[in-house]
Amino acid sequence: MNERKTKRLLRIAGMIFVIIFCLIPFLWMVIISLCERPDFLLHKSLRLTVQNFVDILSVGNLHFLDNLRNSLVISSCAALASTMIGALAAYAISRMPFRGKTSIVVTVLALSMFPQICIVGYLFKIMTRFELINTYNALILPYIAWSLPLALWIQMSYFSRIPIELDKAAQVDGASRIQILFKVILPIAAPGFLSTILLLFMFSFNEFLFALMLTTDHNARTVPVGISMFQGLHGELPWGYIMAASVISCIPVILVALIFQKRIIQGLTQGAVKH
Repeated sequence: MNERKTKRLLRIAGMIFVIIFCLIPFLWMVIISLCERPDFLLHKSLRLTVQNFVDILSVGNLHFLDNLRNSLVISSCAALASTMIGALAAYAISRMPFRGKTSIVVTVLALSMFPQICIVGYLFKIMTRFELINTYNALILPYIAWSLPLALWIQMSYFSRIPIELDKAAQVDGASRIQILFKVILPIAAPGFLSTILLLFMFSFNEFLFALMLTTDHNARTVPVGISMFQGLHGELPWGYIMAASVISCIPVILVALIFQKRIIQGLTQGAVKH
């Protein structure tokens, strides 16, 4: 066997290992969600049922559909707002000459490194003072602020690849800075823009600490916190319900990734096309 075939076999084996390693937790989650008993390995009896999914969607006390709606609304609003604000900041930093650009970027990056636990107490006091606890705004505003550094850095890398001559040509034609951003820069950097929205959506959808501290019931509670609140009559953990809810909550993220897969791959590999 020559060296080329050996490398190819090793590459294929590595890919198969990574795929299996990533899919095993998800497959195990699906199996548990479809079993009557989560400890079926001990009893050596595997009985499949969809009752866990039926209960999750129909039992009102679980409030799973309310939590899912809250997560979708909050994550979508936070991702769109943060990406748009990040686009404005990224355009200013990457295209407009002014002093202190490097300091701004480094400061934003440094602030993003602080753990959430450092500010959640102060954030709770602020939200309580403005009577925002257990509302959508109590989560949307912190999510926007917390994800802005990521939105800025991702889009700044795309905007910096676009030739500055396009801006100058648009200014000669009488376009303003805002028009240049929305009609020239964003269409070229669309893969990066969509990639940023998806990443921020996933970040907000999976966030737990802020959602736990700033919500009190199903009116604003998100899916991760809602699932953590599942509990039986005697304190036992209903693993079937937990896994069924986890499977359903994965579907929106998977659908978004599949729908925008082509754009995301283009954004992560090619970036903007230089002329």
